[in-house]
Amino acid sequence: MSLRGNIVRHWLKSSRPVSPSYVFSRRVSTSSTTSTLRSPVRATVYTTLFALSTGLFAVYYFDARSAIHRYVLTPVLRYTFDAETGHKIAVKVLRSGLGPRDPLQDHERLRSEIWNQDISNPVGLAAGFDKDGEAVDGLFDLGFSWVEIGSVTPKPQAGNARPRVFHLPDDSALINRYGFPSQGAASVLSRLRARIPTFHEAEDSSTAALRPGAMLAVNLGKNKESPVESADDFVAGVKTFGAYADVLVVNVSSPNTPGLRGLQNRDLLEDLLANVVKARDELPVSPITSRRPRLVLKIAPDLEESQIIEIAEVIRQSNIDGVIVSNTTIRRPSSLSHPNKSEMGGLSGAPLKPHSLLALRTLRAQLPSSIPLVGCGGISSGADALEYARAGASLVQVYTGFGYDGAGACRRIKDELCKLLESEGTTWSAVVRESVEKTSWKAPAPAPTPAESGEGTIGKLIEEAQELKSLLDRLGERIGSDVESLKANVGEESGTVLLASAS
Repeated sequence: MSLRGNIVRHWLKSSRPVSPSYVFSRRVSTSSTTSTLRSPVRATVYTTLFALSTGLFAVYYFDARSAIHRYVLTPVLRYTFDAETGHKIAVKVLRSGLGPRDPLQDHERLRSEIWNQDISNPVGLAAGFDKDGEAVDGLFDLGFSWVEIGSVTPKPQAGNARPRVFHLPDDSALINRYGFPSQGAASVLSRLRARIPTFHEAEDSSTAALRPGAMLAVNLGKNKESPVESADDFVAGVKTFGAYADVLVVNVSSPNTPGLRGLQNRDLLEDLLANVVKARDELPVSPITSRRPRLVLKIAPDLEESQIIEIAEVIRQSNIDGVIVSNTTIRRPSSLSHPNKSEMGGLSGAPLKPHSLLALRTLRAQLPSSIPLVGCGGISSGADALEYARAGASLVQVYTGFGYDGAGACRRIKDELCKLLESEGTTWSAVVRESVEKTSWKAPAPAPTPAESGEGTIGKLIEEAQELKSLLDRLGERIGSDVESLKANVGEESGTVLLASAS
């Protein structure tokens, strides 16, 4: 029965009018009763939602390995947005400080070393993900020991037209033709400076990563309009970032900047390396790290064996500190099945691995053990990382595998790698040490001196024998002469005696 019907019935019974205040009080009473009944339900719902959201955020934030990253957030990004937009969203989240974290300390078995610097684990992030240095600390929080930002060009440039990134999920691969989009060196430099604490005292173990057991690298690129053969853009990058990076990477291997790979040719490479080494050596010691940055060359996987040997000869004669093998490939293996395989650009991911490994093995055999190599290409598991170590790589880098596997990719690779090393009763450092020692180039022994080869001793004996023979010959001649003289004297004396007898 409606409220109006109740009022009418009451009026008929009482035969007197109903006051408005009575109607209002009845409505308030009914509303209050309903509200009282609903409040506990609403509070319970809100409390439950809050608890669930808090729990989900805790799982998201405090453990990068959680399934929500691998099976929910990463696929949602990949299938909801185009490849480049999803990439940018991921960078922004990591930049915000609300990105997830790797909650575990790295196992001692994973401890690595490069240039006498201790590294907590061998897994780094390759250039191309954080192009403008926006999310450096968010990436370190995911457990990477080496974060490489860039490529950074001296001047801002837009890169190639969109679309320029393409997923090949069926092949665990990616094709990009970004073309070095960059906010420019000044913008990136301001971010790196902003990271440095106001009161920072450099120590022998300090790194530009500003955390122990890690290194920060800046990948140096070249503006599209710059002369192809000029080293000026790379020299400018060395001077700009030398004080703010542990490693500067000279990138001459991107397939998306016209003419860039030509800098791998012998004459141009010799000139380039001479210029960047000179620029680095003229830098003052960094107030952050107490040393100058290391210089690393990044090469392509598409080089012929003869080209790699030639590059190695140039490197051996320079003061370059290391090499990253390799960048993306312009090859299209027949195994590719996704429709995007026909897109132009550099291919990365699982199909790149055999080409990168072959290039690394070839280069390792041409460089001394004092020049470390960093393996990059198709690494998505601990087994992949270990395969690179056995080929002679001191560290490894991931990129496409990280994009597909999500925030926990680094931790999963490290965990699997640790189990493999434990099963073999060894460590990462031991595997690297053995493989590098066995597979590295050895300088040919210097040609022996005549004395060392024995040629000098024999020659000297022959010379002495000839001299002795000469002496004996002279002695013989002298003895012969003396004999003749003696005979003559005896003859004369005999004649004298006979004449005396006759007289």
